[in-house]
Amino acid sequence: MAAFVLSGIDPASLQPLFDLDDAGLAARYAVRRIADSARGFPCRVSLRDAAVGEELLLVPYWHQPAASPYRACGPVFIRRGAMPARLAANEVPPYVAQRLVSVRAYDHADGLVAAEVMEGVRVGAWLGSQLDDPGIAYAHLHSARHGCYLCHAGRAGADPRTQVR
Repeated sequence: MAAFVLSGIDPASLQPLFDLDDAGLAARYAVRRIADSARGFPCRVSLRDAAVGEELLLVPYWHQPAASPYRACGPVFIRRGAMPARLAANEVPPYVAQRLVSVRAYDHADGLVAAEVMEGVRVGAWLGSQLDDPGIAYAHLHSARHGCYLCHAGRAGADPRTQVR
């Protein structure tokens, strides 16, 4: 099976939003939240759930910016000061493993070619088998219950600039 790497979103353009007041956030369709439970506030940068009391922003994010019918934007949480996740090949963090996940594989024309809903502990095997197919370019993981984007999956060692994020 092909080795994969899960990656979060780049925080560079999002972290400055923490300096905005509520009106400034609202103008960008974003809101500030404080995590009030250990689950339910998954940071899409660090690929971990926020701890109780951590500050987050809920912002719209183009998780599928491809010029295809599957182009999509949705809400994502980011934690203040979050650093990008650095996961090993084939690592499925608790952020994914503890959720019901919708997995979606895309071809090189950014078309959806395979999709499943499964417990997060099964995601690694599914990604490995999908990425064995040279026709699959990358995959996205979403929370199955809320439908929100969780992270990107690409082949380990592949140049991430060649894969839609």
